[in-house]
Amino acid sequence: MEPSNKPRLLDQVRHRCRVKHYSIRTESCYVDWIRRFILFHDKRHPADMGAPEVEAFLSHLAVNRNVAASTQNQALAAILFLYREVLEIELPWLEGVTRAKRPPRLPVVLSESEVQRLLAQLEGTPLLIASLLYGSGLRLMEALRLRVKDVDLERNEIIVRSGKGGKDRHTVLPARLIPSLRAQMDRVKTLHEQDLLDKLAPVYLPHALERKYPNAGRELAWQFLFPSERPSVDPRTSIRRRHHIHESRFQRAMKNAVRRAGLNKPVSSHTLRHSFATHLLERGYDIRTVQELLGHKDVRTTQIYTHVLNRGGMGVRSPLD
Repeated sequence: MEPSNKPRLLDQVRHRCRVKHYSIRTESCYVDWIRRFILFHDKRHPADMGAPEVEAFLSHLAVNRNVAASTQNQALAAILFLYREVLEIELPWLEGVTRAKRPPRLPVVLSESEVQRLLAQLEGTPLLIASLLYGSGLRLMEALRLRVKDVDLERNEIIVRSGKGGKDRHTVLPARLIPSLRAQMDRVKTLHEQDLLDKLAPVYLPHALERKYPNAGRELAWQFLFPSERPSVDPRTSIRRRHHIHESRFQRAMKNAVRRAGLNKPVSSHTLRHSFATHLLERGYDIRTVQELLGHKDVRTTQIYTHVLNRGGMGVRSPLD
């Protein structure tokens, strides 16, 4: 029997993810879930399996592993991608899947004084990033992926490129951050000039922009606003270049700042985005405006913040007050 030159299944998954322009995070996540699915069924090839096996795996996650609803949905998305996009097999409706129910959760929100206490415990780049999360309502990765060209200091505006759902949006730039952002851009310019002298590979450009604009990667406008201290090897191309700082660096600084600030809440980077939305609504801004700034597809997602306004339970003023 002649050896097959067909790529391995997981390599086919990676290739299809890149054709569809999925992020490296989504690619890694899908590959991991598909690997778990195959191992769960004793390394049987997915082409020899179908809906019953998918149902069994997802039910196992919900019943035996007790995973969150979002985790189970993530696994389901990976498996459906495998069958539809890689194997080109349509599965019937998975009626037998035991779905993990997602209980309603209210977001953790800090008061304005708690935000100030937290920011006071940060300095340097982590402080600037945290200020953007709270002052502009950015997600952490949206802030880290900002390019110099995305920050308009004249119009007090930030353009978020390819946010959640692949959508672009505009959001507000706090005026008090302009001096810090100018200084950060100066640091980026100095670092970029040194990279050019060292003949470092151009910065990563999404999709086909590198072919369409071959010199753009060497322009200051396309450099990351928060570049890493050292160049690293791109896992997809094996090219050594300078990327943005890793999110773990900010998360460590955030965790230490929460402890020093004495905040007895489960605070994460996303808490600052929740606080941004809630404080805007408390100030009387229209919910549709807040929806646009956050980039929510459905206003019902934004409405969750109306339940955590600083007005007591369900917005009711206690008769005792």
